[in-house]
Amino acid sequence: MSFARSRSKIALAAALAATTMLGACSTYQPAPKSFQEATIQPYRLDSGDRLRISVFEQTGLSNTYTVDQAGYISFPLIGQVTARGQTMVALEGAIAAKLKQGYLRDPDVTIEMDRYRPVFVMGEVGRPGQYSYVPGMTAQNAIAIAGGFTPRGNQRDIDVTRKINGRSITGRTSISSAVLAGDTIYVRERLF
Repeated sequence: MSFARSRSKIALAAALAATTMLGACSTYQPAPKSFQEATIQPYRLDSGDRLRISVFEQTGLSNTYTVDQAGYISFPLIGQVTARGQTMVALEGAIAAKLKQGYLRDPDVTIEMDRYRPVFVMGEVGRPGQYSYVPGMTAQNAIAIAGGFTPRGNQRDIDVTRKINGRSITGRTSISSAVLAGDTIYVRERLF
């Protein structure tokens, strides 16, 4: 009788452990609708983006500027300008407005992307790390650049962490999904 009880307790403990492990595996939910919507929204600047900013007929102001870790660019005459979360058009307007305040009569500011912030590819890939982002990139492209899947890599779907409205959100999506600059792509190990 005592042996049967021990077996019963062991079976119960194993079932609880399996349930806990399965629960841990399901902590990532399918990517929310906002994941796909973010790929068709205007590009939002963040730390690591490098911009070519030109002010018409002002060669001393026209240069390449990088968005720093705090989300600002340091611009001559006007100092720190908030770039994080802004579109390039909005940032053009913000810089022009500040230059109008006692520096230039009618500044004509244009911004072009010089280099996007990188994507990060982790998990079961040949060379995990940081890679240059290219507009139109898919998760599959990023994984290929990172050396492709390892023999244990799950090739069906991946986990992507993306900053949306200032919050980092992780969701499970297919490998053909579009990625954005700054995304972290994680290739899980397949179960069998």
